[in-house]
Amino acid sequence: MGRPGANHGLMRRFLTLAAAALLVALTPVTSAAVILAANLFLPLPAHLPERVPPAPSQISRVYDSAGNEIGTFKQFETSIPVEPGDIPDVLEQAVVAAEDRSFYSHGGIDIRGTMRALVADIRNRSADQGGSTITQQLVKNTVTGADKTISRKIREAVLASQLDRQVDKEAILFEYLSVIYLGEGAYGVGAAAQTYFRKPVQDLTLSEAALLAGIIPAPSRFNPRVDPATADIRRRQVLGIMLEEGMIDQAQHDAAAAEGVWSALGGPPPGPATVVWPPETQQSTDPYFTDYVRRWLAVHLPGGEDQIYQGGLRVETTLDPVVQTAAREEVAAFLEGTEPDLRTSLVAVEPPTGFVRAFVSGRDFAVDAVNHALGQVSAGGVGGGGSGRQPGSAFKPFVLAQALAAGITPSTTYSGRPHDVSEACHSPGTVLDNYEGAGYGTVDLRRATAASVNTVYTRLILDVGVEPTMALARNLGVTGVRAYDPAVHCASVALGVESVSPLDMASAYGVFAARGLRAEPTPVLRVTDRDGNVLIDRSATEPARVLDEKVADNVNDVLRGVLEGGTAAGRGIGRPAAGKTGTTQDNRDAWFVGYTPTLSTAVWIGYENKTPETTRELTDIKGVRRVTGGTHPARIWQAFMQRALAEVPITEFTEPAPIEAVPDAKKRAARRGFEPGRRRYPTGDPGAVAYVEDPVPPEADAPTTTSTTEPPPSSTSSSTSTTEDDDGGLFN
Repeated sequence: MGRPGANHGLMRRFLTLAAAALLVALTPVTSAAVILAANLFLPLPAHLPERVPPAPSQISRVYDSAGNEIGTFKQFETSIPVEPGDIPDVLEQAVVAAEDRSFYSHGGIDIRGTMRALVADIRNRSADQGGSTITQQLVKNTVTGADKTISRKIREAVLASQLDRQVDKEAILFEYLSVIYLGEGAYGVGAAAQTYFRKPVQDLTLSEAALLAGIIPAPSRFNPRVDPATADIRRRQVLGIMLEEGMIDQAQHDAAAAEGVWSALGGPPPGPATVVWPPETQQSTDPYFTDYVRRWLAVHLPGGEDQIYQGGLRVETTLDPVVQTAAREEVAAFLEGTEPDLRTSLVAVEPPTGFVRAFVSGRDFAVDAVNHALGQVSAGGVGGGGSGRQPGSAFKPFVLAQALAAGITPSTTYSGRPHDVSEACHSPGTVLDNYEGAGYGTVDLRRATAASVNTVYTRLILDVGVEPTMALARNLGVTGVRAYDPAVHCASVALGVESVSPLDMASAYGVFAARGLRAEPTPVLRVTDRDGNVLIDRSATEPARVLDEKVADNVNDVLRGVLEGGTAAGRGIGRPAAGKTGTTQDNRDAWFVGYTPTLSTAVWIGYENKTPETTRELTDIKGVRRVTGGTHPARIWQAFMQRALAEVPITEFTEPAPIEAVPDAKKRAARRGFEPGRRRYPTGDPGAVAYVEDPVPPEADAPTTTSTTEPPPSSTSSSTSTTEDDDGGLFN
């Protein structure tokens, strides 16, 4: 760009430079002066060339099912526009102190500094020396580029001098602050304030301003995330210069200097600090759900995680804004006024499709160690990941489903008395009991499920097999259930000792609601790239059969009793619904997982565990002495489901066909793994399915070991740590 004759002027400057270059080897200082002086006074274009803005990032945008944008994914903050009035005085002063103390007095170039740097560069045949003013740096960043050539530096000085004559100082400084690179992909102070401190630039403190100003000379070297100690030294240097220049007084200097650099990953600082946050690659109104979406996309996109941040994608999700609002508000209402470490997760899945309609997890995404709705997800995973929390008696429906599939009917009876598993589990002296020692006689499966009788279910899982029950749970979608290990897994599996996630539990119970069909849970409906090409489309995914229809119908029928007089009595929602409570040992985790034919929802409550040794009990919370699955979790579930389904037509469960009974106890015992032909005798308990073999005579008494309900977790005795049942195991 330029006026007529500009090309002729450029040729004159080129000839001048060529002639001057001949003198460089002989008289470098003189040559440098000649070159600089010639360019300062040669005719120049009337207008500066157009500036080259930083390349925009390819931001991926996330939308809910109604088309509302709920989040973004980006590699870094490339640029955030700011206005002149947004820049605080302390930031302007810090940058001037750090980069160009004489900014307000020179004419765009520092003749002495430029000459010193230019001579050194000519002698060394390079362009490595500094000496640039803020005006020169602005020209370099927006016009000339950063090529390490002597001619570029000379042109930079010339254009800086011209710019200073045309534009006032405040405008130059503002434009410089708007485009300067401050590391971590941040161009301009608006982006830097957001990426390092997660705040608008106008809210920067004196210490934060000094830290940013200190980054400018070498963004990699002074990066406060990579080397906070070095960045802190540089910050203090800038504060010292500001004091010397009279920009701040001694008290301001001392207070700011005491605010050392502190990484937010280290938790709350011990005192006043300049807190630097990790990169915020996602921004969202529902950060836990967006985190789930990110993890899901990393597995399912052909380009993996890089494509999320660089693909400029449109991600349409399954999140229903009405249902999500109900979930968020009900969880928030419960958490209000409770201790900061208390956490609650709620996940709602649509059984026929697997669409995740609501997803609430934890309390504060910025500080939570895990996304509790997913469990502590392993690298690349999107489910329970082998961790999470124990579900307690909420695991019992999987044992029930395995029993029904094996031909054991809901009317089959078992003993509800303490259960000695010494022989069956190869653990001498181990007796399992009911919650708070509740005692039962003979009870059928329907009543035992409604009342959540532990000892019936520990007998039942030994009857139908621990290994196939665990395999069934995995097939239904409980990814946290590990592979069967006979040295580890036995009767207590029925009581929920395997860790699970709310997402997996909502999805797995949804299989019962869908009459045995499983739709893989998904937070994503469709993904298109920036050109409109469809990369992922889950809108018509066909579910797969993982459970017999008749078995699922019978599970639904039995679990309805939990809400109709069982451990969650009074928590009905005015339409057909089923579910199960769960409470773990010492009341450390409480669950309610319930569903209708159209929506399956899991609610979990527990404390944020810093270490396994600091797991806290759920006691004395909002008027409840000991929180169980039938208390706060069931109440949250009830309130949420009533709101979520308010406009949804009522759907009935299918009347279950009868289960074909297997009345022969010998067949059941055979599934236990006894060798054919061996004589087997009942233990003496009429409702028991635990058997002993020869040479014990038929009239022998039952084992006489002492039962225990809550052995210490660290106990080294022969009794195993058990998981408690919930709500006292009683109908009242």
